[in-house]
Amino acid sequence: MNITEAYLEKCIGIIETVKSQQDQIRQAAKLFAETILSGRMVHVFGSGHSRIMVEEMWPRYGSFPGFNPIVELSLTFHNLVVGANGQRQAMFLENVSGFADRILRNFDLKEIDTALIISSSGCNVVPIEMAEIFQRNKIKVVSIISVKHSEKSFSKRSDGKKLGDFSDLILDTGAPAGDAMIYVPGLDTPVAPGSTVGGIMLINCIKAELAALLTDAGQAPNVLSSAIVVGEERAVSLFEGAYDEHAHRLAKLFEKVGIPEIKNDDNL
Repeated sequence: MNITEAYLEKCIGIIETVKSQQDQIRQAAKLFAETILSGRMVHVFGSGHSRIMVEEMWPRYGSFPGFNPIVELSLTFHNLVVGANGQRQAMFLENVSGFADRILRNFDLKEIDTALIISSSGCNVVPIEMAEIFQRNKIKVVSIISVKHSEKSFSKRSDGKKLGDFSDLILDTGAPAGDAMIYVPGLDTPVAPGSTVGGIMLINCIKAELAALLTDAGQAPNVLSSAIVVGEERAVSLFEGAYDEHAHRLAKLFEKVGIPEIKNDDNL
């Protein structure tokens, strides 16, 4: 077996892992459908390379509004590598306690919201604290992790808790411990990771199941579609409609930021 065949064989194993989670995928889609049908948004967050899954969910072809993609550049801006805004700083910041609270302070969170948090190890502080804050606000949390990698990894939190400890539902990318899947003869460090392969499949399975649920509920989504599929005029209409819908949903997340909620007291 050559190296490419070996990697593709590993990917077939990842497909099988994703395929075995169909019930959990549908469960995640149902949670997200309740949020979107209520006019709210699913908060999607990933630091580091988990940002890839956030942007795979929305916005791109074959995607639709209903998601709040939280991409913090200080945690995900990888292309400079070293120097100002370099990778060392990003890896440091994703383990700074309190950073997640500062990010979420920007939004007016509601119980009907849901959250999707992606972290291969599930052990970095910011994604863990994001999930913890969401659960504290009674928001259901779905996480995508690499279970084998997470089990072998040590949490950066002092209490040892991981992302899975603050998740209502866990989905597994199927990637191995260490993520990289291929050993090259003469090289003692493996190459070619697999978590993105599994993560992207999970994202799109959820997306497809969710589109079906929304359509069945009479609220077919505005899907970003290519002109070669739907024609130039409809493609433009779908793009404009989807972006407008996103803006209107997002506005609700900012509408009452910082305004204390007034609670009725029947005894007064």
